[in-house]
Amino acid sequence: MTVSSPEPAGPPAAAPGAWQALHIHYAANPAPLMTRCVGPLVEGLLADGLLESHFFINYWLEGPHIRLRLKPATEAATEAVLARAEEAVAAFLRERPALYEVDSSGFLNEFYNTLFELEFPADERDGFLASDGRMRLKPNNSFSRQPYEPEYGKYGGPAGVALAEWHFRHSSELVIDAVRGMNLHLRTVRLGTSAQLMMVMAGCFLPDREELAGYLDRYHVFWHKAFSGTNFIGAGEYDRGYETTGRALARRFEAVLDALARGESDRLPRFLRGWAAHCAELRERATALAVGGELVFRSWDGTADERVTDPAVALPLLLSPYMHMTNNRLHVTIRDEAYLSYVLGRALREESVR
Repeated sequence: MTVSSPEPAGPPAAAPGAWQALHIHYAANPAPLMTRCVGPLVEGLLADGLLESHFFINYWLEGPHIRLRLKPATEAATEAVLARAEEAVAAFLRERPALYEVDSSGFLNEFYNTLFELEFPADERDGFLASDGRMRLKPNNSFSRQPYEPEYGKYGGPAGVALAEWHFRHSSELVIDAVRGMNLHLRTVRLGTSAQLMMVMAGCFLPDREELAGYLDRYHVFWHKAFSGTNFIGAGEYDRGYETTGRALARRFEAVLDALARGESDRLPRFLRGWAAHCAELRERATALAVGGELVFRSWDGTADERVTDPAVALPLLLSPYMHMTNNRLHVTIRDEAYLSYVLGRALREESVR
């Protein structure tokens, strides 16, 4: 019997390149930037085999902008990826520039300066200050390469950040598709979409109803307290808003949670089915990292690292930034996020006692 020789192994696959960041300062509705520039850009790079992954966030530091993160398929592809990205962004800004400038004395600048003072300790502000001692504003309709700085303490160390990056790609693609196919420029549609995505993600991570209701209450309190000294978070209108939408939302929440509990995600609206499957896999991956001792969070006071191995502790820690960043991509305000978590928590409690 002739024994065939094994086929010679091919060269090892090239490792992906390092994450790259492009900050696009665009003081206008970001929807056209997403659908006419970022979406086609990443789809083209993926189709051409140049891109491993991508995601984006909305941010306010030094003026409103999109932070586009791109991971080249190989290190050798890095400059080609960045060149394609810069070309696409420059063309978009020429064709559809933001016409509104953030007035240094207007409400938006006051809003951004308040966020700046809340989020950045005094000893970390110097690099962002203008000559008048307030936050510097970068030119509108501009872009620049910036360092990519993952938040290891928030997402559980290197393994947790890698999981977050995997999730963020899905979240970013979902939002771009939603912007293309839904009337998200209407506030009611945007908030309704956000509420349903929050329902599914929170329900996947915390299937116990009592635990979920308590979590939503804490989530609301966190955002409300974080901005309690500003006029960004309202409270008086919460009850009035709930009286208008609460019962219908409670019924919807119950239907979503029942479908998730029974493993019948096909009962969900089409745009939620893929999200439910993704959130279930995200929960499984996060649980495995916790059990394997791979999640290391920064303590709340910022003084120490804490390894979290109990999924019951790790999952709520991860759920909060995951949910918040999806809302960020949808351009849901902090005020509206606080409101939605209040309404969802109340709807869940009231439906459970019927």
